[in-house]
Amino acid sequence: MSRIISRRLAEPLRANRKLLLAAAFLILANYAGTASAQTSFYEPPRSLLAGEPGTLIRQEPIDGAPLGAAAYRVLYRSTGLEDEPIFVSGVVVVPQGEPPASGRPIVAWAHPTSGITPRCAPSLAIFLFQQIQGLRSFVERGYVVAATDYPGLGTPETHPYLVGDSEARAVIDAVRVASTMPGAGGGKRFAVWGHSQGGQAALFTGMIAKTYAPELALVGVAAAAPATDLVTLMNDDLNSVGGKNITAMTLWSWHRVYGAAIDKVVDPRAMPAIDSLAHECIEGPFDLIARQRTEKPLEQHFLVVEGPANIEPWRSLLEKNTPGALPPDVPVFLAQGTTDQIIRPDVTRDYMGRLCKVGSKVKLMMLPNIGHGRAAQASTIAAVNWMTDRFAGEAPPNDCAN
Repeated sequence: MSRIISRRLAEPLRANRKLLLAAAFLILANYAGTASAQTSFYEPPRSLLAGEPGTLIRQEPIDGAPLGAAAYRVLYRSTGLEDEPIFVSGVVVVPQGEPPASGRPIVAWAHPTSGITPRCAPSLAIFLFQQIQGLRSFVERGYVVAATDYPGLGTPETHPYLVGDSEARAVIDAVRVASTMPGAGGGKRFAVWGHSQGGQAALFTGMIAKTYAPELALVGVAAAAPATDLVTLMNDDLNSVGGKNITAMTLWSWHRVYGAAIDKVVDPRAMPAIDSLAHECIEGPFDLIARQRTEKPLEQHFLVVEGPANIEPWRSLLEKNTPGALPPDVPVFLAQGTTDQIIRPDVTRDYMGRLCKVGSKVKLMMLPNIGHGRAAQASTIAAVNWMTDRFAGEAPPNDCAN
């Protein structure tokens, strides 16, 4: 996207402080446009579910990857919330040239919020390659990139929004696909890199990778403005436009995936707006303007309780999907904007403290005057270099003593 277009898109956002706050959580950096039409690619017969998680069902080429890389939309097998087999879609990007004998390193990109219904899959996005922060650098360095959509984005089911295990399984199984695709290089070492919802997904990937996929070797977890304390996130953000969006999408999704009673916490007059928000994708500034209009009724009628985070089963579900400590031998990179009003800096620092207590080696990058939406963009170069050092086997930096 040119700088002129970027400025023109940003001008209506600057005019409205409330909209900027929503953009802080919801915008996908450097990303605008409309999604491609959804096709039968995402709806295979159930008979194809038989097979191991992380095995490829089908693929189709996509044009436009940087530096002449080959890119494929993929459909693969994964594991659902009840340990049932499910379909998940995504994208794999493979650099040109012959892979090294040891196989190419793999970077798993865990995307931020794009929506919660099937048509909002990043693999359907016209500007997909601009969305993946650091993609050009990864390709230039010879890394395969595996970008899952997460369950229910692309594939016809409810997306388990902010459900950590679901996201992590999809991330890991995308890495398995990237490892075994013909021509991809057969690597087993991977790093995971995510922003916001994707930061939560990256941390959960670090938590379960060794047990879920012992054949793979996770060298590091990089997360920008990750959702690390969902109880605090929901309590803090109820009065902002972005926070209402987060809460509405979470309630709508968890009512369906967990069976939690939404009518116990939501004013029935709010349900039309919540249903509308659930079916809108987040692809750029113009979508944010539309979502602000859709969200407007929630400023009058939304919840019938002080906050879902204060009552069951919502509180237990929020705690369940809050990332815990990672195995101490998995190094972590955290990036956090100092002006983030969605994920507060002290929440990320508190999470870092939990990691430090169990012996993790953590690099914390504070980003002055950066809000939530730009956290990945502002930290990409540092994150790419940090992951490169992990693949090279260098000792990870550690800010835990500071």
